[in-house]
Amino acid sequence: MARVALVTGGSRGIGAAISISLKEAGYVVAANYAGNDEAARAFSAETGIPVFKWDVSDHDACAAGVAQVAEQLGPVEVLVNNAGISKDGFLHKMTPDNWQRVIDVDLSSCYHMSHAVLTGMRARNFGRIINISSINGQAGMLGVVNYAAAKAGMLGFTKALALENAAKGITVNAVCPGYVRTNLIAHVSDEMMAHIVSNIPVGRIAEADEIGHCIVFLAAENSGFITGSTLSINGGAYMA
Repeated sequence: MARVALVTGGSRGIGAAISISLKEAGYVVAANYAGNDEAARAFSAETGIPVFKWDVSDHDACAAGVAQVAEQLGPVEVLVNNAGISKDGFLHKMTPDNWQRVIDVDLSSCYHMSHAVLTGMRARNFGRIINISSINGQAGMLGVVNYAAAKAGMLGFTKALALENAAKGITVNAVCPGYVRTNLIAHVSDEMMAHIVSNIPVGRIAEADEIGHCIVFLAAENSGFITGSTLSINGGAYMA
């Protein structure tokens, strides 16, 4: 029987590529999304992947959402914590709301979602939790202190949760993408993109399906000896 994988923020950008990669690998996939109903419906119609709407920064909403997925598709055995936002700005100009919202969506969501699936995973002695961090959580970046803090926090979260659950057949790993070709960088000028690429040793940015491929690898049955690890996917731009 195919395992059920749940991808938060799974209907657009990197999340969509992850959802598609997991489906192509034979998983039953559920894609969570937050607010863009039109985009989510279009994604579902194109891919056949069901979509489920809730706010990952809301603890009760996450519990209810996971229960809904389990009722319709089966228990969640692979969780990909991908949902994230950014509200950029230098810290001395950053509002408390912009700080807290990024922490809530990007970091606290990992607690909410993992808390919702862990009891079942522990009972079944199997689980895969994969947290999508960022090169900015490893290396930092100007003007994104809130985002970098959240993404760095995910790395500590990953290691501690891996230790807590290793004996129960549950692996917890993190992935840190660099620049990826999605709609989020569509506004970047050719000049800026050339500058970005000049700092990437392999000489290009990533394609979204390359991130999806790595998630499939970490989710696999025979990846059970990999836990508490951080996989950097950045073309050599930052080597931890």
